[in-house]
Amino acid sequence: MPAHTTPAANATANTRGSMACMAAGQVVFAGSGPGDADLLTVKAMRALQEADVILYDRLVSDEIMALAGPQAVLENVGKEGFGAQVSQDEINARLVAHAKAGRKVLRLKAGDPTIFARLDEELTVCEEAGIATQIIPGITAASAAVASIGQSLTQRGRNTSVRFITGHAMTGFADHDWAALARPGEMAAVYMGKKSARFVQGRLIMHGADRATPVTIVENASRPEQRVLETNLDRLPADLDAAGFDGPALTFLGLAPRKAAAALTDLKTELA
Repeated sequence: MPAHTTPAANATANTRGSMACMAAGQVVFAGSGPGDADLLTVKAMRALQEADVILYDRLVSDEIMALAGPQAVLENVGKEGFGAQVSQDEINARLVAHAKAGRKVLRLKAGDPTIFARLDEELTVCEEAGIATQIIPGITAASAAVASIGQSLTQRGRNTSVRFITGHAMTGFADHDWAALARPGEMAAVYMGKKSARFVQGRLIMHGADRATPVTIVENASRPEQRVLETNLDRLPADLDAAGFDGPALTFLGLAPRKAAAALTDLKTELA
């Protein structure tokens, strides 16, 4: 997909507090969900069809970008962990410049824009420039991934809370309450955690976690190429290396697939 093309049109999205047509000179922040276009919200699809300019992330699927209106200009501003990326300052500058020029700007983020998506930074820049903003939520990767293994994020008698943590930025990662996460029955969803798997394993074991604690990694949740790895804390780094995941993956600490779902997609046999 080209970094710049020409598409866009007209649709309806929610302003904060009221329903209104997408106005010129504003920025709409929307979540594209985990990748399956069928999981895109109606409001996000309308915003896609209406925008004059769409600044989209690397993990937004081609299937979803194909829904953009025919006149919208598409700008790839994706970041790749530990790889090439468009700087946040550049993204901020583009948002402001396009909106100031009177364009309807869609900032399209993978998953939900309110979870590990640097939304506050971009909102602040727009607000300081006097630009109207809207937020359209999307289905986050944890919801799609847990559904794919036939489980739920919370369950009475198992866990009454779940933590969403990110392994992408190691700054502050060591400060998580690992002692609490190491307790039996705790559950966490780790976004972008492939490279930090050994660190997570070490921290949890250091704080007394059972090495047999179930761990499930879902790669490319909701997409045709989705894969599921069922393992445990003791084998986590080795099994993850052997699986050779190269797509976006979400790690569930303390959760195994339901047996019916595991039979369809897990990699236990391949790694045995």
